[in-house]
Amino acid sequence: MITWRTGTVVSQGRTWGDGAAGARELETVLDAVLPGRETAGAEGLRVRALAYTALVGDYAAGDRLLLNCSALARGLGTGGYALVVGPAGDTPLPPDPPAGPGHLVKARYTPLQAMVLGVDEQESAHHHLLAEADDLDGMPVVVADLHSALPAVVAGTRHAAHLAGRPAPRVAYVMTDGGALPAAFSRTVATLRERGWLEATVTVGQAFGGDLEAVTVHTGLLAARHVVGADIAVVAQGPGNLGTGTRWGYSGVAAGEAVNAAAALRGRPVASLRVSGADPRDRHLGVSHHSLTAYGRVALAAADVVVPRPAPELEGLPGWGAALTTRVRDQAAGLVGLDQVHRLVEVAAGPDLLAALRDSPARLSTMGRGLEDDPAAFVAAAVAGVHAAALADEAPGGR
Repeated sequence: MITWRTGTVVSQGRTWGDGAAGARELETVLDAVLPGRETAGAEGLRVRALAYTALVGDYAAGDRLLLNCSALARGLGTGGYALVVGPAGDTPLPPDPPAGPGHLVKARYTPLQAMVLGVDEQESAHHHLLAEADDLDGMPVVVADLHSALPAVVAGTRHAAHLAGRPAPRVAYVMTDGGALPAAFSRTVATLRERGWLEATVTVGQAFGGDLEAVTVHTGLLAARHVVGADIAVVAQGPGNLGTGTRWGYSGVAAGEAVNAAAALRGRPVASLRVSGADPRDRHLGVSHHSLTAYGRVALAAADVVVPRPAPELEGLPGWGAALTTRVRDQAAGLVGLDQVHRLVEVAAGPDLLAALRDSPARLSTMGRGLEDDPAAFVAAAVAGVHAAALADEAPGGR
């Protein structure tokens, strides 16, 4: 996905930006030619390189550099630079990636930008399909603001199918770029794929490394339905998230936009609530204020807001109790008041669902707390999966 080269700085060029936090052009000579650029002068192939000085430092004539030449190797015009990664070392460079289709750039214009084949771009075998596709055929789309909800949602879908005597639904994960950009960072995704719990991962936006790559959440969802053949899609950011202790300064606010995307494509948005009975911060106790903002203020389309109706055995677990159940129900009800468009759905949750969560092949952990520490967090995500499985059975043509 990256074409690496080493080279030597011949001269410094223009600079712009704020001093050390700006960018500098460098004239460089590569140690090896690029594909399709085999003709070079006596001293080698000269290319313009760009250094983001706050990230990789500033360089002068004679300095040896490690360069990302992916865009130049594919002849992309925008920017037209090799990107400086840092000083060149003595370790041999990886071989060039195989020549082939694909000019979709992820982590764009950064030193480690990666070239991939987008499922929705012209060189893709699926381009014609996605150029025509405009509908999810009623596919349920579970939206969550944390990556840690993913295995619990999938566990819920499989548990519901088991109770109904049906095969497990085909679940696709649409990974957005609010957290980690490389899908490979997620051990959860790797484990769920290895065990057959996920049919495919589609990385969208700046995220990369999924089974399929897509430009937007919209084409990612369409690919999940029409290329993967998923019965259910789960949309959530990658591992990690960015929060600032403010209402709007949180990467998971994009969950509301994912609801809008699913509805625009005539899917069935299902809002998975971020719930906790153990978080020491009151703003995250019960339903997190992030869920209330994403679904209450950002989502303009209707979603099924799913809350657990716990059996007494669950309300006796650590961090849970009747008070938490009431708080969650009341907070969720505020999302479906007279001025809101959402629908409140209560799903029974008993010891059998908890057992299904314990059987997850992927480790359940959120904010450092596991299933035994904060069971409400995972049960709340799992009931969204249970409801999505029921919707999948009701979708046109069933499954």
